[in-house]
Amino acid sequence: QVQLVESGGGLVQAGGSLRLSCAASRSIFSFNSMGWYRQSPGKQRELVAGITSGGSTNYAASVKGRFTISRDNAKNTVYLQMNSLKPEDTAVYYCNAIRSWGEYTYWGQGTQVTVSS
Repeated sequence: QVQLVESGGGLVQAGGSLRLSCAASRSIFSFNSMGWYRQSPGKQRELVAGITSGGSTNYAASVKGRFTISRDNAKNTVYLQMNSLKPEDTAVYYCNAIRSWGEYTYWGQGTQVTVSS
């Protein structure tokens, strides 16, 4: 059973920064891709940023230039550096991992990010 454990959420003022971490219980080399999603009340869960095993990244248009996804293979951890935060970034952020080209999908428990104006 794969576990993904997020940390780093919290309350921050608009314009501030946070760094989210997602620690996996197995080598992240085993995942085809990992990513961060978010969900706010009344909205669907949306992809924020993703990173493949080869290091390619993609971002939602709303966060491009402000957020950076990265990975530390030695620590089996994926990060999301969030800068210039806006109130509309407020959501529960979830870590996601995909293995065997989508045959297996894993989710973390989520971490709350609240940005005050």
